[in-house]
Order: sequence, then C-alpha cells, then structure tokens
Amino acid sequence: MTATPLPGKPVADTLLSAVTERVRALPRPPRLALVRVGEDPASVSYVRSKDKKAGQVGIESEVHALPEDTSQEALLALIARLNADPGVSGILVQLPLPAQIDEAAVLLAVDPAKDVDGFHPYNVAQMWAGRARLNPCTPAGILELLDFYHVPVAGQRAVVVGRSEIVGRPMAALLLGRDATVTVAHSRTADLGAVTREADILVVAVGRPQFITPEMVKPGATVIDVGINRIEIGGQARMVGDVHPGVAEVAGGLTPVPGGVGLMTVAQLMANTVTAAELLARAE
Repeated sequence: MTATPLPGKPVADTLLSAVTERVRALPRPPRLALVRVGEDPASVSYVRSKDKKAGQVGIESEVHALPEDTSQEALLALIARLNADPGVSGILVQLPLPAQIDEAAVLLAVDPAKDVDGFHPYNVAQMWAGRARLNPCTPAGILELLDFYHVPVAGQRAVVVGRSEIVGRPMAALLLGRDATVTVAHSRTADLGAVTREADILVVAVGRPQFITPEMVKPGATVIDVGINRIEIGGQARMVGDVHPGVAEVAGGLTPVPGGVGLMTVAQLMANTVTAAELLARAE
C-alpha cells in the first residue's frame, strides 16, 4: 500500500478563490492588521507570506513591525488602537512574543470580533460550544482539507497527537463537532503506538521530527502531518514533518511536508478575515 498524497495547494486554491469572491461582495475591502514584535526569522517569513497572500485575494493588509524591546504596555496600546479603528477587520499578533510580554494578556486584549487567529478565550469557548465563527486557522484548514478529499469524519476514530492551544486542543474540538470519536494523545502518553493505531484519522502536531513511525499507524488511515521541523540530513538542511516518510507505505492518505497543512493555515486566515469583515458589516 502506498498512501494517496493529500497536498494542500488545490484545497487552498479552492478556498482562496471563494475568499476572493466574498471580498468582491463586500462594500469595502477587508483590512488585516499584522503585528510582529522583533526580528525572529520565522516570524518575519510568516508575516511576509500572510501579507502577500492578503494582497492576492483583495484584502488590504498593514504590517506593524515593532522592535524586540517593545514593552507590553506599548503593544497593548497598539492593539487598543486597532480594536477601535472601524476600518480594521482583523488583527493577528504573530507568536511567539519576546519574553517581556505576556502572550495571554495580549491575546485577551484583541477584540474577539477581530480575532482572526481564533485564540481569544471568548472564541475558544464558542468553538467548544460549536458556535464559533472564527476558529483557529490550522485546525479549521485541516477540516477543509479532509472535506476536499472526501475523507469521512462522522463516526470515525480520530486521534490527535499534540495538546497545544494552537492546534491539538482546537483540532479535537472541531473533530468532536463533526461527530468523530476523538482521543487527544501526546509525547508522554503511555504506549502511544497502541493509541495511534486505533485512528482512522491521525492528526500529528507534536513538534518532533519524524516522531510517528509506520508501526504506529493503522493500515489505510488518513494521516495529517502538521509538523514543520528543520533538520540536517547528509549535511543539507531539510524541512520534515512529525511523521516518518515510511508511514506512506501504511497509510491510506498522507499530507506532505512542505506543501500540506501549512498552505491551509494561511488560506484559512484569509477566510477568517473575510468572515470578520462580513460580521462587522452586518453590525453597522
């Protein structure tokens, strides 16, 4: 058995095409505020890609690049100004933040109606209640990918490896909302392989390169690899996922790294930005 590749590009392209049409239907273009503190190379790259993608679908974007030594008070003051600006549809604060800033306080400060990352406690509570309009981008993008490739979710056994607030926990909530039977596991789960082998859908977001090996996967399972790890192989830097490439010989479907879930995350951010703009337009 060789797994069917589940690339993110065709799914993201379909979602972004729909986003472009929704932008055109609005009375004015949405505006996305991207806030970055410091010069972390990964953060710089992520913000640049989000800014570029916004322009491609007709969303206006503005990048607020603050110095590394920015105080928490200064960052909160910026967020307050963006919250109060009626022209701003969505606000994204790129994580991680420098040590002097309390991330929880910053996420709490963002207006839930403009929280296009879906991290505000109000939106998290709405997600668990099945009523959220702004869900975290990576888990929501994974659901889009499963739907695009006609992977059944209702009634399936789903295992999520990883318990982060960004991917693991919200992924479990969204799968539960689609009537899957969900187990959340992690690197300290006893006999992890026995748990993962039960999964019809296996979502791996544990942050360890090639952590899930072939013997840990149920034959025919759909495996979603969220990991992005940069390692050196044979003297060359390579990007690999949390899933060992040998899993392709066991699974029924497997997302590639790169070219898989990462593309869905950015596409879903654009969709969330338009959703926020639509909701704000209705409230006017």
